[in-house]
Amino acid sequence: MYYPAIEYDYPLFRPPSEANSLILQITTGCSWNKCAFCEMYSEKSFKSKAFEQIQKEIESFKPVADKIKKIFLADGDAMVLKTDKLLKILDEINKTFPKVRRISSYAKPKDLKNKTVEELKSLQAAGLNLIYVGLESGDSELLGIINKGEDYESSRDGLIKSREAGIKSSVMILNGLGGLNYWKQHALNSAKIVNEIQPEFLSTLVLSFPFGVNHYKKKFQTEFVEMNTLQLFEELYLFLENTNLQTTVFRSDHASNYLALKGILSKDKDQLLEKLRYAILHPEQSGLRKEWQRGL
Repeated sequence: MYYPAIEYDYPLFRPPSEANSLILQITTGCSWNKCAFCEMYSEKSFKSKAFEQIQKEIESFKPVADKIKKIFLADGDAMVLKTDKLLKILDEINKTFPKVRRISSYAKPKDLKNKTVEELKSLQAAGLNLIYVGLESGDSELLGIINKGEDYESSRDGLIKSREAGIKSSVMILNGLGGLNYWKQHALNSAKIVNEIQPEFLSTLVLSFPFGVNHYKKKFQTEFVEMNTLQLFEELYLFLENTNLQTTVFRSDHASNYLALKGILSKDKDQLLEKLRYAILHPEQSGLRKEWQRGL
């Protein structure tokens, strides 16, 4: 059996679509790690792995290099690294894996904004062709309340800059993030920002509470009123209704979603809205996950 010389610092996360990718952990944790809703890296301190260690781990895969088609650069925001270091890593990847066709990473909008278009173009030319960005919301007030470290402008500017550089984006909006007090502005401004960005991929996840809703309320900087499932559907309906996207692949089929939705926006928009409308009016007949009645 083959054992590569790689040491992961757990817990280790990656997007669902990277299930068959080689994960290279070039950073540990998240450099921000202050978002009220996120507990992914609460057990870690942010560290940048030395290039020599990364190089050693990449080289350890040489015996199986021909089998590697996709590579994901972990942890939370590898794009915070200086461009020169990222380019060195990408060069090592390209020298070692002749059949790699996609290199991807999580990214914070500010990390993208802090790089020039020329830097991003050089990363794209070196093979970084997809970034996953947790926008969470397009509403600046709500982003402040959850201590995201971003606002509408920084999120928009970072993603537009990466788009200009030719890097594809997969962005995520978090359904229920602001609760009942903020759901309308959350939905409308989230639609507004994705309309400006025009991402290649868009997904919605539902806010979850791994340490309980009271833990989230303590970190939420004002009153949070949890939404039930049908209210979450209404927020999602308002968001989708106000999108004006051309060829964006939309997915709302994460484990957190009570109703699976898939389509191309705008081609399938009316069909998706009809499915949501039916679920709101006839939840018992809509094939929702068993726990959908929680909170009703």
